[in-house]
Amino acid sequence: MPTGVALRDVREQLFDAADRILLRDGPAALTSRSVTAEAGVSKGVVHRHFPDFDAFLAEFVLDRVERMDGQAAALRDAAGTGSVTDNLTSAVTALFGSVAVAIVALITFRDDLRARLRESWPAGVPVLTEAATMIASYLEDERALGRIAADAEVDVLAPTLIGTGHLLFADRTGTPPEPDVVRRMVASVVAGALR
Repeated sequence: MPTGVALRDVREQLFDAADRILLRDGPAALTSRSVTAEAGVSKGVVHRHFPDFDAFLAEFVLDRVERMDGQAAALRDAAGTGSVTDNLTSAVTALFGSVAVAIVALITFRDDLRARLRESWPAGVPVLTEAATMIASYLEDERALGRIAADAEVDVLAPTLIGTGHLLFADRTGTPPEPDVVRRMVASVVAGALR
């Protein structure tokens, strides 16, 4: 891209490029050069908009966490409709069918990124902790509607679903789990809590 040409939504263009690289090639392939090449912009664009590459990656991760707000709202809107197991299966599948698994690998792969994220995200892996919060909120709504037992420990069920879901989807190079496998996992985790 010629110098001096204004880029519209450069931040989003770079983040979308990072998504594609992570999904296609994994965290080891994610560099400032690969991101700018994938985005079709000049090499210095990342460093003109972010202090360094880890700052770019931290903002990228936090942006992808913010994008989960829509998914969280949709899941909470599903409370009281359909089956709890089906709603959770859809949510887990959507979460791990996205770039979330690759982001977990990226955070694990880069020490400096983890340190940078700790400045604004004090505990846990941002995508996974946000997902657990999303699931727990949904389960609380279902508990209030009487579809989940009053004594159900939603703060235990939610991370159990996220952790087990992550294990099912963790091999980004293999075939994703069949929908029935994900549903059976969800059904097993929540079986004792359903009413």
